[in-house]
Amino acid sequence: MPFLVLDIEMTGPEPGWNEIIQLGAELFDDQWNALGTYLQNVYPENEEAFTAKSEEVHGLSLDDLEDAPMIYDVIPEFEKWIKSKTNGGPLSKVIICGQSVIYDINFLRFAYRNEKMHWPYNNKMLDLHTVSYLYFMILEKNGISVPRSLSLGAVSGFFGFEREEDTHNALEDAQLTARCFKAIFTKLKDVKMA
Repeated sequence: MPFLVLDIEMTGPEPGWNEIIQLGAELFDDQWNALGTYLQNVYPENEEAFTAKSEEVHGLSLDDLEDAPMIYDVIPEFEKWIKSKTNGGPLSKVIICGQSVIYDINFLRFAYRNEKMHWPYNNKMLDLHTVSYLYFMILEKNGISVPRSLSLGAVSGFFGFEREEDTHNALEDAQLTARCFKAIFTKLKDVKMA
């Protein structure tokens, strides 16, 4: 099953009022070999919901998004991209992964529902927040110091990875998340359970 490491930037925190304005992803095969990356800005239908606070996080203004397509054009393009990287494999085999990924999934699901499009993905997901919580618990039991926070910055910093910019970019965050997953899965091969 392919792993789709997904990150989404939004105009704010509430699906239905706020919207997706950037979708980034890195796709992997079932052995975590990279198959490709995707990044697309999205113009929001509800301009009123565009908050200054969210702009501080992602650094994107409405002017930056002026030439971006709407979500109803982005969704089919995104699906086509995934299929092109998986030899036309069904999207129902794709496992969506990310940092606190249910948040991103909820926004994407709302966009599908709002555009009256069929949700093609399965219900399996892999959440870095949960995986790192368990991994750090194991390390702590073995006397290894771990971060107190489970933010992407803290988890990636533990492995020596960091963002290039202060603002969030959906593709950069997806790639950072993927590097953390790969680091954890590689290190778990050496972990012995008593």
